[in-house]
Amino acid sequence: MPVNQPSKDQRTPSPPYGYSRECTHSREQQIHIVAEFHAHKIRPSRIAYRVGIDIAFIEELIAGEVEAERFPRLVAYYRRQRYQQRMTESAARRGAARYDLQQRIEREFQQETDL
Repeated sequence: MPVNQPSKDQRTPSPPYGYSRECTHSREQQIHIVAEFHAHKIRPSRIAYRVGIDIAFIEELIAGEVEAERFPRLVAYYRRQRYQQRMTESAARRGAARYDLQQRIEREFQQETDL
């Protein structure tokens, strides 16, 4: 690409390691937030950027170095919630599209819980 030509890519770049805002949540709230975002497959750097939670703490939670018993239970809880929400939303579809979507949601949920 020529140097003087502006980029056509309008997407926001990935956030740098660290975070962009100050976190106002308690440690307990941070654990729940990270579990919910992780259940929705959001990258740790993105969680840190959006909410302001220290990326080192996020990575420790995901790696099981902190709250090793509790964090996986929270992630499982939020995955079940996400599964139920997606199944409820799939009810808006009709016929084969609904069936296919529900089958895909089932498979994804099974793959996530088998990890």
